[in-house]
Amino acid sequence: MKVYSNEIVFRGHPDKVSDQISAALLDEYLKQDEHSRCGIETVGGKGKIFVTGEVTSKGEVDVQAVTKRVLRDIGYSDDYEVINNIGLQSEDIALGTNDEVKGAGDQGMMFGYACNDTKQLLPTAMVILQKLAMKYDELVHSNELFYADGKAQITGYYDDDMKLQKIKDFTISYQNAETDRETTDKILIDYVTDLCKSYGLEVENFLINPTGKFLIGGFEGDAGLTGRKIVVDAYQSFGKVGGGCMNGKDPSKVDLSGAYMAREFAKELLKKHDLRWCEVQLSYAIGLKKPLAIYITSDKGNIEPDEEMYVRAMPENIISELDMKHLCYEKQACYGHFY
Repeated sequence: MKVYSNEIVFRGHPDKVSDQISAALLDEYLKQDEHSRCGIETVGGKGKIFVTGEVTSKGEVDVQAVTKRVLRDIGYSDDYEVINNIGLQSEDIALGTNDEVKGAGDQGMMFGYACNDTKQLLPTAMVILQKLAMKYDELVHSNELFYADGKAQITGYYDDDMKLQKIKDFTISYQNAETDRETTDKILIDYVTDLCKSYGLEVENFLINPTGKFLIGGFEGDAGLTGRKIVVDAYQSFGKVGGGCMNGKDPSKVDLSGAYMAREFAKELLKKHDLRWCEVQLSYAIGLKKPLAIYITSDKGNIEPDEEMYVRAMPENIISELDMKHLCYEKQACYGHFY
């Protein structure tokens, strides 16, 4: 029996707040100009939020208003100084990604993963943590004892096929008023216990705020930075992770669009070949349309990609097929991009 762990952070975690601000700004630019080119980074901490990166767009976005709206939506005060340091996208990059060339916005490799554990075609432990994160967001907005920051982790027993058999430790670190921990802990333990039972799983041990206290959180407790939670955004360590963050980037950036297409391929191949799991790697060179390579592995061995996959994986075709100019990226940044 193997012991393996995976993790999620809640919406109010400083890194996730930064992800959501970057994504919300991207949404606004794309809403005003679907040809916007964006690579937006956010760092927050100690009363200041610094927004930087590059944007080329006909849209005019109020960076301060969007940033403060995101903070309020998550459950924080908007009493922050917002510093706008966004500049123009490099003309050198634009040479390879403009509407005439339509090449990949960067080099790199992206991974897509799917498995038959759940109806979402994702690992059971990953789905459980996503549902907990969504529930926690509800509690933050309905119960004044719960504050926005937090994270959770499952350490589970797995069989030789990496099927989760039992949960050894369920760890939850959550920010709260620290006035009635017996009540707030019980709310979380009861919810998780019932949730795990719905998947036929027992929890041996709960670790709730192992330091004993979690009152100071958010940007007052820690700095936050866009792109520091790429494992949470992808497959929580069950699948490989590419080198780039998906938040704050328009879909010409293959860190985003390539990762979404790789996931689509993995889901399709899982069903087509009756697989237990499938992982797809796409790789690109900046300015070129077609992927350099598509590598597919699964529980039944390697699968040879066909030419149609190379064509579908061209950035302009991904954007069209998956309607990527009209997704709500702020929503995608909340709990992980795949759910």
